[in-house]
Amino acid sequence: MTKGIDEPDGRGRTGLHLTGLDLTRNPDVVVKHVDLLANDWYVLRATTYDIRKSDGSWQTERRETYDRGNGATILLYDPARRTVLLTRQFRFPAYVNGHPDGMLLEAAAGLLDEDDPESAIRREAVEETGVEIGEVEHVFDVYMSPGSVTEKLHFYAAPYQADEQRGTSHGIAEEGEDIEVVELDIDKAFAAIGGDIVDAKTIMLLQWALLSGPFAP
Repeated sequence: MTKGIDEPDGRGRTGLHLTGLDLTRNPDVVVKHVDLLANDWYVLRATTYDIRKSDGSWQTERRETYDRGNGATILLYDPARRTVLLTRQFRFPAYVNGHPDGMLLEAAAGLLDEDDPESAIRREAVEETGVEIGEVEHVFDVYMSPGSVTEKLHFYAAPYQADEQRGTSHGIAEEGEDIEVVELDIDKAFAAIGGDIVDAKTIMLLQWALLSGPFAP
């Protein structure tokens, strides 16, 4: 018996070695075998498949994929005061890869879990910023790292007002979250791209906000 295959793992999952074997949308790709490498919380697989190249020949490839589920992110903005509401929290992967202290400024975000994207981002907005958002705007959906990570991220935006913000410290303590809420002037936030703001989803939302979103000319 192997956890995650024929025995439930810590999250109650089985059959994790079957993902991808039923794919038929692309006739030039035939999935042959899936190896389950790790499934402590997220899932790491190595998949072997045959792929038909542009010259008509077939080639066998093996690729690892990291499956953490899909997620959603949101830019909260105040058009009257020209501000955005971001979060700051510790990110070990960034810290171990050269970030000075691992404390990243980001738009609120989280995994969907069992929710639809809009419900998930409403939940995350409250958990991370204390703001209960009203009407939301769907911006776009993006594969953030398609060479190795399966995650699709759903991008949203919504207005907020200063009196809707409740405190500056949020997150779910049971999950180890310790999140600071940071309000920034949109122009200062944009100028911080590549400096204090190095998170991809946040940069994309800030650029959208200024090019075609609430702060567009």
